[in-house]
Amino acid sequence: MKVLVTGGAGFIGSHVVDQLLAAGHTPVVVDDLSTGFKENLPVGVAFHQIDVCDAAALDKVFAEEQPEAVCHQAAQMSVSKSVAEPTYDARVNIMGLLTTLELGSKHGVKRFVFASSGGVLYGDVSEPVGESWPASPISPYGIAKWTGERYLEFFNREHGLETVALRYANVYGPRQNPHGEAGVVAIFCQRMIRGESTRVNGDGKYIRDYVYVEDVARANVLSLTETLPESHVAFNVGTGIPTDVNQLAERLRALNEQALRDAGRLTTVPEPDHGPARAGDLRSNLVDADRIRQTFGWNDETTLETGLSNTVSWFARQYFADDEPR
Repeated sequence: MKVLVTGGAGFIGSHVVDQLLAAGHTPVVVDDLSTGFKENLPVGVAFHQIDVCDAAALDKVFAEEQPEAVCHQAAQMSVSKSVAEPTYDARVNIMGLLTTLELGSKHGVKRFVFASSGGVLYGDVSEPVGESWPASPISPYGIAKWTGERYLEFFNREHGLETVALRYANVYGPRQNPHGEAGVVAIFCQRMIRGESTRVNGDGKYIRDYVYVEDVARANVLSLTETLPESHVAFNVGTGIPTDVNQLAERLRALNEQALRDAGRLTTVPEPDHGPARAGDLRSNLVDADRIRQTFGWNDETTLETGLSNTVSWFARQYFADDEPR
């Protein structure tokens, strides 16, 4: 199967590309490289550097490549940026999706998988909630994701396009871009491996559901290739296990100190300080992923300890790759 992966040079998208190749499929990547890196892609993968909001350029890609399915990972990822710049967020996260849906339908795509967000749709919840929980987004980012799901339903109903919304919990892992506010694990790892101070927003008692990127990529491949229970369906993708930011920072500090000792470098990483709370942040968010487990046999195979260790090791390799720190 040929699959067009938007945002395919980015964090999650590049892992989807890897797993599609491993399963014998043909990924084609569209990415504007605003946050992704071409180096994330295996040699030989077809790549088109364009913005998904550029309808004319994207139309040419669909016409040339003729994909059978689309995996839409391209997005503006920062909740706080969406609060500060809601128009920009809507341009990327609503209009970019809508452009890709229209062109996919025009060019005969059979299935469309969309990176939604359980981490923002359900609002503040203290227990893992399933897909039937009422959507209650409080940020423009969450509003855009919910709007995107409504557009998926429309294209399924009006154009017969099979559509899947994957509602991610907080995704982390190797290749996550630390230059921004979307990935706390990546931000902490980059600073801690340099022996630099880090900042926890507010009191740090923000509970999240952290799910490893390779498990998320596997959920995407299953959603692209397996028989669906309905022609439009939403799946949560997470662990249901609560971890607050203070706990996360403590574990990452220990892992980074070990990585530094192993490299014969600095042995102490400063404890994080606490700054002001961040606009748009939920106090608690957890998802129940039973539906995708029962439908596809998917599971969150990577424990938080293993996933954090893998991520710290990746950031350490990047940092120690050259004589001069990156």
